[in-house]
Amino acid sequence: MTEYSDLEGKVVLITGGANGIGAALVRAFHGQGAVVCFCDVDVAAGKALAEELGAGARFNKVDLLREKQVGRWVESIASEFGALHVLINNAASDPRIPLGKTTVGDWDRLLARNLRSCFLTARAVEPHLKRGSAIINFSSITFHIAPADMTAYVASKGGIIAFTRSLARELGPRGVRVNTISPGWVMTERQKAEFVTAKVKRMLREVQCVPDLLQPEEIARVALFLASEASSAITGQELLADRGWAHS
Repeated sequence: MTEYSDLEGKVVLITGGANGIGAALVRAFHGQGAVVCFCDVDVAAGKALAEELGAGARFNKVDLLREKQVGRWVESIASEFGALHVLINNAASDPRIPLGKTTVGDWDRLLARNLRSCFLTARAVEPHLKRGSAIINFSSITFHIAPADMTAYVASKGGIIAFTRSLARELGPRGVRVNTISPGWVMTERQKAEFVTAKVKRMLREVQCVPDLLQPEEIARVALFLASEASSAITGQELLADRGWAHS
């Protein structure tokens, strides 16, 4: 069902769009009539999603650790469509590694995948953004609750919030808005398979203001709002989509 008619026909770029929250984002924006160009390194899942959705959904394999690949992906879309309207930096990795076992390579790769990728995509997209465009960066509730064994991940997500704040100031005079979504623990297939135990579910129902477990589609609806004209007054902000877990 179309809720944000102003997104119809807009060109939307989404990183990490093949699975989980990313796939929910792709489906949500496609459902609003946007042209959704998404990338991932999971080729099989990306192609399957694009084929499922049909016209208006385009998948490309892009390794966000490689600057030239990012640039070529953005420029190919811009050369075809001209103006770009929405960039969603969703791709991320969230390993659990104790500090003492975190190598310099682990640290550098995680910061590059989670934070440097936002810089690369934003820099490539920026010349093609018109007034009314939006950039949405994904951080995480972990920045606020600071779990153990995730120092590099939490550092990268804190950097995304800082990057958002400064970029909003830089692009604001051109009418481009930049915001952050920080999801709580979302019940993606990967999270349920690898991390979400019965104990975790009990914990979430206790710490969240609303006990229902978060679903990917709910996070996608927050992104639709931030990409649309309905949120024209909002920029430089972090929205906690966590059912009140970090409520204070």
